[in-house]
Amino acid sequence: MSAMNCWGDNEIRDYGGLVDALVRYLKIKTIPIGMKRYKTVAEMKAIEKIRIPDPAQKLNMDQIVGQSRWNGFTLGVTAENLTGPQCSAVVGLTPRDADFLSGNNFAGYWYESKADSAEHQREMSCASYGEYKAIAVSPLASNRLGNPDICLIYATPGQMILMINGLQWSGYKKLSFGCVGESACADSWGNALKTGEPSVSIPCYAERKFGGVQDDELLIAMPPSYLSKIVNGLAALNKNGLRYPIPNAGIDVSPIAVFAKAYG
Repeated sequence: MSAMNCWGDNEIRDYGGLVDALVRYLKIKTIPIGMKRYKTVAEMKAIEKIRIPDPAQKLNMDQIVGQSRWNGFTLGVTAENLTGPQCSAVVGLTPRDADFLSGNNFAGYWYESKADSAEHQREMSCASYGEYKAIAVSPLASNRLGNPDICLIYATPGQMILMINGLQWSGYKKLSFGCVGESACADSWGNALKTGEPSVSIPCYAERKFGGVQDDELLIAMPPSYLSKIVNGLAALNKNGLRYPIPNAGIDVSPIAVFAKAYG
């Protein structure tokens, strides 16, 4: 198993410790997972305890992700295992070809016109195509992927903003996130694989219908290099009393006493 990921990152990380810290600071409900692409199917099949779905039973990529983060499975797929390019193009297993960009599939269903649907397809953030033939997902703490290309963490809005606060604790940078609407996996794992930047999404209808995403969940996807930064930031915020769950001070009580304690 190679520790190297698509970003050339081969740092040895204690993923079990990082996951334990996320659970300790944020009470994360489901398993943080990794996603990694492979240049050959043989590399993917060599992963310890890999499960490969029957290609006759086509699945959505959000179902593969859901099985890993809810059930703890390590799964590997190729484009052959997926329902079509709406899933496989996002992770770079098939191209964004003329049919993908046409908008034919969603016109009149998700979007009023073919032009609206085609614009949606153009706006989707997808990983580059051509280099990778297979992809695997696995719980981070299992360390079966070495350094994954990206990490995926599902969280409530309250947990998510504290993760972002942790990320911004040191070396502050404003973060901006897009929303493509349906096919929001393009906003999360698609955009993170494309840009190498943390990407937060509002999971879409399909992710909730097929992928087990709950009503109160958001998703952040990011290269693993950001994970330690988040945990270190959360530790610092925790020392300052900024913790989860966030206690409600009351909507009809003056905040002056809280401000005085926090800011002096």
